[in-house]
Amino acid sequence: MSTAPTGNGHVGLVLVSHSAAIADGLAEFVAQVAGPDVVIVAAGGGPDGTLGTDGAKVLDALRGLADGAGAVVLMDLGSSVLSVRAALHELEAAESERIVVVDAPFVEGAISAGVTASTGASRDEVAAAAEEARGASKL
Repeated sequence: MSTAPTGNGHVGLVLVSHSAAIADGLAEFVAQVAGPDVVIVAAGGGPDGTLGTDGAKVLDALRGLADGAGAVVLMDLGSSVLSVRAALHELEAAESERIVVVDAPFVEGAISAGVTASTGASRDEVAAAAEEARGASKL
């Protein structure tokens, strides 16, 4: 799922996964709880549609949300983290300053970040909400 930036002042989310289906499904899930004001960009799967990560897709996602209120980035694991790190090095300084990468659980962190972003919270507040999801008990 990819939604065009709205310029409405809300922090956006970039969801990076090895699987396009997982990234798209999570983006759809977060959009349901965050509402239409939060821009969510899914960057999942390899360049040829296989499992993996596509550095160009990640870079495009980061660039697309590196304006306005910026974005919080969540990743699943492994090469998705490496792809995000590599993409950050390709950004201009002004762009990378508007991006916060979080070490958070992918699903729970994205939901928490989306809900928090929907309130108009700052990038730091959205990032903190994602990271705090790590301590959420399920049972």
